[in-house]
Amino acid sequence: MEKGGIHMNLYQRIVNKQEKVSLVGLGYVGMPIAVAFAKRVNVIGFDINKEKINLYKSGIDPTKEVGNEAIKNTNVEFTSDDAKLREAKFHIVAVPTPVNTDHTPDLTPVESASRTLGRNLTKGSIVVYESTVYPGVTEDICVPILEKESGLKCGVDFKVGYSPERINPGDKVHRLETIVKVVSGMDKESLDTIAKVYELVVDAGVHRAESIKVAEAAKVIENSQRDINIAFMNELSIIFNKMGIDTQAVLKAAGTKWNFLKFHPGLVGGHCIGIDPYYLTYKAEQMGYHSQIILSGRKINDDMGKYVAESTVKKMIKANKQINGSKVAIFGITFKENCPDVRNTKVMDVINELEEYGIEVKIVDPVADKEDLWRGYRIVPCKSEEITDIDAIIFAVPHQEFKTIKLESLKKMYRKAKNVNADLMGESASTIESGEVVKANNNVLIDVKGMFDREEAENMGYLYWRL
Repeated sequence: MEKGGIHMNLYQRIVNKQEKVSLVGLGYVGMPIAVAFAKRVNVIGFDINKEKINLYKSGIDPTKEVGNEAIKNTNVEFTSDDAKLREAKFHIVAVPTPVNTDHTPDLTPVESASRTLGRNLTKGSIVVYESTVYPGVTEDICVPILEKESGLKCGVDFKVGYSPERINPGDKVHRLETIVKVVSGMDKESLDTIAKVYELVVDAGVHRAESIKVAEAAKVIENSQRDINIAFMNELSIIFNKMGIDTQAVLKAAGTKWNFLKFHPGLVGGHCIGIDPYYLTYKAEQMGYHSQIILSGRKINDDMGKYVAESTVKKMIKANKQINGSKVAIFGITFKENCPDVRNTKVMDVINELEEYGIEVKIVDPVADKEDLWRGYRIVPCKSEEITDIDAIIFAVPHQEFKTIKLESLKKMYRKAKNVNADLMGESASTIESGEVVKANNNVLIDVKGMFDREEAENMGYLYWRL
């Protein structure tokens, strides 16, 4: 490829709609990128999932990231035929990078996407990876696959770059357009083209990283940092619960200091924060370094589902509940609020642990993707009005839909108390738990994210617990 040749013109040719951009992988990350680019240039949106492609073609957005209206009106050419990729010269790969059960990176999706793309790669193309990986994956693992499948030479016939996704699923404020985009290329020329192409859609601008490895490393530490901060909050929550101190109250007080970082305890799941740190620690292990802070933070966060379940059982015992055969309703099963994604949700850890105790679990989640719930976990959610004769309620995910629920209206969902000591049920009766006075009642309410007011709940006689 002659210097100043095809690549110098590629950006201009894309803008003039003489060349197309392709998106490989149309999930929570790839699809919003495809829709954003399609407002400016010609876009091919490719995914191996035919069902998903058919949904997009019929104007339905299963991810709820851009909404059905935007899908109906977009000019993206949706396809599950990989031969269509030959029509594009600028390829963006946005497939998931999960971990195996032993927490080692599962590069199957990114390797498979590279093979598919490689088979359809043409001279003069640029391939940009967006998937979260450890430093070195793009150049050491993806490039050889692209070369082998295409018969082309990287650096001569095609170029590569890396631009980590920073889309926050379910967040309508921090979108592709409003978050600074880190971009990198294998050389100055490819970096320049990649930066200019992304500048077409990213209003916040781009940051040109020094190398592909720097960009890969930047991405993997962003979520690792968040993971560690949340792990610290979760550890504090465990300590303060033992002391009978309300963690949220402590954080509110500490948060009045200007440089106190406002993180909160919670279940850390999903396919980013719960996974990305393992990519970094895996690579570190290969280099002979055993991570200490990152892995201990991961361990705390991985164990929080079990901790929530055990805390629920303890409260139920306190409320004189027969544990085996009891019923618990969980509100929210997605990995985060206002997002239908149930992949790697830590609410499953709560469910599995409760079921070990012989507890029947009912799920209420109007936001969760029902097909994924069934496919991944064999769970069919209930409507809230179907919830009756419950021994404990857990609010696990603070969806917008749950914000209107009043404490008073929850009461009718509980099992009516039978054969419980009258004194225990008396309003005046109180029990001491870790130095904290709670009104005795058998309406157990577990509020993982602190959606309700503790004082109000306790005054209404709930046996209330939160992280």
